[in-house]
Amino acid sequence: MTMTAIDMFAGLGGNSEGAKQAGVHVLWAGNHWKVAKEYHERNHPEAVTVCQDMHQAAWDRVPSHDLLMASPACTGHTEARGKEQPHHDAARSTAWAVIDAVEFHRPPFLLVENVPAFAKKWVLYPAWCAALSALGYALAPIIIDAADCGVPQHRKRLIVIGTRTRHPVVLDLPKLQHRPATEVIDFTAGSWSQVNKPSRVPATLARIARGRREFGDRFVMPYYGGGSGLTGRDLARPIGTITTRDRWAIVDGERMRMLTRDENRRAMAFPDDYQLPEEHKLAVHMLGNAVPPPMTREVITALRKAA
Repeated sequence: MTMTAIDMFAGLGGNSEGAKQAGVHVLWAGNHWKVAKEYHERNHPEAVTVCQDMHQAAWDRVPSHDLLMASPACTGHTEARGKEQPHHDAARSTAWAVIDAVEFHRPPFLLVENVPAFAKKWVLYPAWCAALSALGYALAPIIIDAADCGVPQHRKRLIVIGTRTRHPVVLDLPKLQHRPATEVIDFTAGSWSQVNKPSRVPATLARIARGRREFGDRFVMPYYGGGSGLTGRDLARPIGTITTRDRWAIVDGERMRMLTRDENRRAMAFPDDYQLPEEHKLAVHMLGNAVPPPMTREVITALRKAA
């Protein structure tokens, strides 16, 4: 029998794509942003996709399902937004919409994705878990690196699995071989510029020099600093976390550039034909907010085996 699912805070559809790859039929998806709704609909025409504030959703109009997937906003929890931005904001409250949906539908399984700080630093996380427990769910929170799921990117995320069982489920997740950044990068594509152009700031040139000493003529590095220390990283490793803004620069001898839209898509392990906005900035923003599909696929596959 085919498992069915809904996708809350669906965004670009990483959870929906991963579920489809695991043989799950996604019936419904919701997101508050019109652009995200449009691209989810393009890529997943088999699902009913709505543009809706999840706090205001009419759950009696959402089909019954076996698996509820949700990726509440992480911006109220992650340090990646920058210390200058407030961390206590309305984004944190999105997780409570999951409780509303679960209370109405009581699906057999839950899969909630967020940054690890969701559990470590959110003062209301114990209360959120207690609410799910009161609704009859045993919770199994796990930290997963997307690279272990076959994504050519290191990206650690919290996955909270909920089951209507007495004890939490134990997932036997495979640790797949890591895929290198070379699988992401097309050295014949993109708009290159000279490393030593007059406008290049000294800090960037210093990172490039250290990267050359460490890795040779070809490597990737965070263009604006941070993330991979001061030297970047070897192309034989997965790339670092893809964020909602351009972050990773490729150095190739005396030339360099940022990752292209297509390279960001490959780094997130979406299929090459997965539709994205033509505008680079918008596409990168949506990809950086997404869930790498293989991560969801591997979790669902392990959950079905354990259930």
